[in-house]
Amino acid sequence: MTAQQIEPTPAELAEIQRANTSGKQPVVFVHGLWLLDSSWDRWAAFFEDSGYVAVTPGWPDDPDNVEEARRDPDVFAGKSVGDVAAYQQAVIERLNVRPVIVGHSFGGVLVQILAGRGLAAATVAISPAPSRGVLPLPLNALRAAAPALSNPANRHRAITLTYDQFRFGFANAVDEDEAHALYTQFHVAGSGIPLFQAAFANINPGSEVKAAKTGADRGPMLVLVGSDDHQAPPAIARATFEKQKKNKHFATEYGVVPGRGHSITIDSGWEEVAQTCLDFFRKNA
Repeated sequence: MTAQQIEPTPAELAEIQRANTSGKQPVVFVHGLWLLDSSWDRWAAFFEDSGYVAVTPGWPDDPDNVEEARRDPDVFAGKSVGDVAAYQQAVIERLNVRPVIVGHSFGGVLVQILAGRGLAAATVAISPAPSRGVLPLPLNALRAAAPALSNPANRHRAITLTYDQFRFGFANAVDEDEAHALYTQFHVAGSGIPLFQAAFANINPGSEVKAAKTGADRGPMLVLVGSDDHQAPPAIARATFEKQKKNKHFATEYGVVPGRGHSITIDSGWEEVAQTCLDFFRKNA
């Protein structure tokens, strides 16, 4: 990634300045594949109503909105986990106060990486994708990743899910009407590289999909997952927790939200999950 790509966008720089002049605790939200930072808008308002100041960085070159993203899906191609982690770090390091951070899906891996670098006062990883050292790969997770992994050429492409693929991987725990609404409102293409990186992380000692877990500057962490998640099932979240709980310096907690799928941060039950994150931060940060 070029130095220019590491530089936050004008909108992100404005959020950083707003956070730095607010005198409040920043909360940084990190999205995963197939979503944009706008997927956190309701969360940002919720946390700001609770006394935080929100920062919602995108991934490098993310379009401004879903409509623009669908006009040019190829813009998402070629972004690796290391690229995105460096970009998020460039945002966080501009904050005057170490933030609490929340990430979903591959964002759940990214926030673990950032926490391992000492950049988080506390962290919540929601439905995290598998990282190095996390061994379970349930069949549902493999099926959900198949739109990318079924063709090696997809590694360097932008992958757009069909509605049926989105329904299985994201929206399996909501009804048909809500699933269609979520697909229309939120879904965009995603880079193929992170999926291949996660799939091969445990046979690649130099994988970018790994996080330092035992450092004295990691901060408290909660790993949270929906019980019915297909994209990143509870077996992956549990294994992530088992790795992270080896940190003896800070609390590490694990939670399962009954009856929820991978759309846990964007569907009609999002506020319950946001409240769980808020309670964790109030207790630990």
